[in-house]
Amino acid sequence: MRTRHSRAVHSVFVLMAAAACSSGERTVSDSAAGSLAATDTVLAKCTGDNAGLTLPAGVCATVFADSVGNARHIAVASNGDVYVTLEGTDPSPEKKMAGETQEPQPASVIALRDTTRDGRADVTARIGQLGNTGVALANGYLYVDEGSRIVRYKRADDELTPSGPREVVVQNIPLMPGHRARNIAVGTDGALYVNVGSHTNSCQRRDRTTGSPGNDPCTELETRAGIWRFDANKTGQTFSRETRFATGIRNGMGMTIRPNDGALFVATHGRDQLHDNWPKVFPTTQYQAENPGEELLQVSQGDEFGWPYCYYSTDEKKLVTAPEYGGDGKKADRCEGKKGPVAVFPGHWAPMASLFYTGNALPAKYRDGVFIAFHGSWNRAPEPQAGYRVVFQPMTNGQPSGEFETFADGFAGLPPGQIQPDRAVHRPVGLAQGPDGALYISDDSGGRIYRITSAGGTGAK
Repeated sequence: MRTRHSRAVHSVFVLMAAAACSSGERTVSDSAAGSLAATDTVLAKCTGDNAGLTLPAGVCATVFADSVGNARHIAVASNGDVYVTLEGTDPSPEKKMAGETQEPQPASVIALRDTTRDGRADVTARIGQLGNTGVALANGYLYVDEGSRIVRYKRADDELTPSGPREVVVQNIPLMPGHRARNIAVGTDGALYVNVGSHTNSCQRRDRTTGSPGNDPCTELETRAGIWRFDANKTGQTFSRETRFATGIRNGMGMTIRPNDGALFVATHGRDQLHDNWPKVFPTTQYQAENPGEELLQVSQGDEFGWPYCYYSTDEKKLVTAPEYGGDGKKADRCEGKKGPVAVFPGHWAPMASLFYTGNALPAKYRDGVFIAFHGSWNRAPEPQAGYRVVFQPMTNGQPSGEFETFADGFAGLPPGQIQPDRAVHRPVGLAQGPDGALYISDDSGGRIYRITSAGGTGAK
């Protein structure tokens, strides 16, 4: 991890909200807490161990649910019900060899409800049969990613289990090989955005093979490595090349809609194995560990972001030509006309979700900025693996207004030098904001759902 991107989070002074338990500490309304959080000298304290996480002072974590399965993305309804997708499309190693798929999770989505208002789910329900990653709530429907299709269920505001039938919104979405997550976002205009990640690392003629050149042109882009747009209010749609919204996005896992104007932002995974596949061009493992940077993109109709022809060089601070297309880490001849990122983060941290925060349950400094959940790296060895955290990127008018900072860390449950993806106890994946402003984080390693507020914040007792 680059030290210039590792600034410690400043302590944030936070007032308690009116819903706090009676503990003799000072309490004020949520709105007052939000407006005074940055200057007040009274620091409310968390109880417990913050679920093992390291957080800014005055910010607290509790376990909303635990051991729910391979929890992926997350959505929270207006009544506080929480919906989490359960991964069911990943073949086991043995069945991968045979081209088969493992038995799916026993549901597409697990639905969670806190009836006692103690910050922990006490009622659960299971919806559907095959889950993947994406989930959204919009227009009175629960939208669910099943891998090769997006479906929806009609849901009344007070229904934990939707009463409506399963309806197919989009079908025939390419799934395997490669990136399988079909995460989704519903725009303020009723658009349904679907991420369809690449099926290769860098569009080589022989995928992930030393010295193999790139296919030129990369015809994979016709049906992969981009964002597709559909109508969230229409069923029976079919995936096609014509519905592509933007291209050159290797795996745009972190899609979010900016609330004030409906703009689409996407946090995407950079390519792997610059040194492994091109040791003569990049002779050090350090270069591979730090490159490419992970990118936050603002995505509009027709945008092209460069994959596989380009990647973001953290050294050059711009898009440069990939070695598969004659690149040397500096020249950028294939990147002309490609749209650059809004913000850049360290290499291989693996962004999984992003969220514009608009609530009052966290200190005022977080309003209107972007939280990003980083699943954690595997392709930094022999350098230490990194990521495994949630960061906050301050934003103003769609542009960064300061350096990003680590917001929540400690998910892996290991000392930094010992973190490996197969040893991490928890790995953050999904982000969602509750109606009370609480921040929810899902974890697909331990199956934990975290709930984060200010000390004594909204909904706390």
